[in-house]
Amino acid sequence: MNDRMLNVIRQKLGDAVQAPLPKLVRRDAPAPKLRGKARAVIGMRRSGKTSFLYQCLGDRLAAGIERERLVYFNFEDERLGSLAAEDLGAILEEYYRDYPRLRKAAEVTWAFDEIQTVPDWERFVRRVMDSENVEVFLSGSSARMLSREVATSMRGRSMETVITPFSFREFLRARAVPETGGRRLISSAERSALRSHFDDYVATGGFPEATLLGDAREHVALLQGYVDSVIFRDVAERHAVANLTALRAFVRQLLRQPATLLSVSKIYADFASRGIAVSKETLLAFLSHLEDAFLVFTLPLADRSERRRQVNPRKLYLADQSLAQAFSPAAGLDRGRLIENIVACELARRCRDLAYVRTDSGFEVDFLATGFDGAQSLIQVAANVSSAKTLERETRALLEAGDSFPKASRLLLCENGPSQGAEVPKGIEIKPVWCWLLGS
Repeated sequence: MNDRMLNVIRQKLGDAVQAPLPKLVRRDAPAPKLRGKARAVIGMRRSGKTSFLYQCLGDRLAAGIERERLVYFNFEDERLGSLAAEDLGAILEEYYRDYPRLRKAAEVTWAFDEIQTVPDWERFVRRVMDSENVEVFLSGSSARMLSREVATSMRGRSMETVITPFSFREFLRARAVPETGGRRLISSAERSALRSHFDDYVATGGFPEATLLGDAREHVALLQGYVDSVIFRDVAERHAVANLTALRAFVRQLLRQPATLLSVSKIYADFASRGIAVSKETLLAFLSHLEDAFLVFTLPLADRSERRRQVNPRKLYLADQSLAQAFSPAAGLDRGRLIENIVACELARRCRDLAYVRTDSGFEVDFLATGFDGAQSLIQVAANVSSAKTLERETRALLEAGDSFPKASRLLLCENGPSQGAEVPKGIEIKPVWCWLLGS
């Protein structure tokens, strides 16, 4: 390694242990410490992974760990472009040259950001974890830091924390709205304010940068830029996709239909009629790549038969509902589907397993959610159930699904509840969706 590279490393280490840690919006993602495991922080681009690394360092500082034992090192630096795996050891040596008393004697927390830019980085991390007294956080672009690859590269030596766009709780925190703390009793003024903020959340979404933009045109351009990064960097560049026309058309098709049953066969037929040449197998590969990049996720039908789970269509959801609005005509989206997408993202944060349910009579229940304790909930989402007919349809679906899943609780989430005096079947709880989002 040349002297110039060493000087860059020394400068970055100096900044890393002396600069004050930034104060950022606190995220609710769990990252419990686990001895002998690195913590891999993954998620869609621009969802806040780097901020979460700083949050973890800040938590340790608040717990009394000395500032010099908390090191954030970002490899996305053009001056480190020629850094190789065998050079990574110099980072630790230069650090311990200034803090020799800490070596072996005290645990040092390292947050390595964009480490995937260095080929064979995983060998260095495994060696450091085996030979030094360290805690390691890893993060990088979703193009090269996918869950399955981190797990494979670290050979079982890592645990993952997925960072998503802001939840509604985090969105309120970003706006400095006082938290209700889970109180069941809130004032009418608080209720009105929270409903107004929820309207903003539906429209703005949860990407941290996007919540700061007031101009609608810039907001759309920002979100479209995020999607372009996923298309070109996380999919096309990574998987050597030559048919960019089909890939971009496929992404647009997905983003315009959140919370719907996904039929790749229908999209294939539509593309064929429009003269977009692509095979069904290629579209399925595109879908897998987009899920790996955290742009979309899909849910299977709830069924004990693996065959039926495979042959039935999956339901499609987006990383954030704002992406649908950035790629759809202003008046072309069903608000109910946007809200269902918000609920799906929240359930993905809270639950171990998610699926949708179709009853024998053909009714559909949006979610069968299984918690980490094994408890199950049937959850139906509707924007407005003030109509007796709509209320009957939604509750009937829950009642029928309850016959197949008798131990599951039944919950109907809505923006506008039943009219006064409406009869709600026994065993079904109705909650305002914004209120449920603020719960645990």
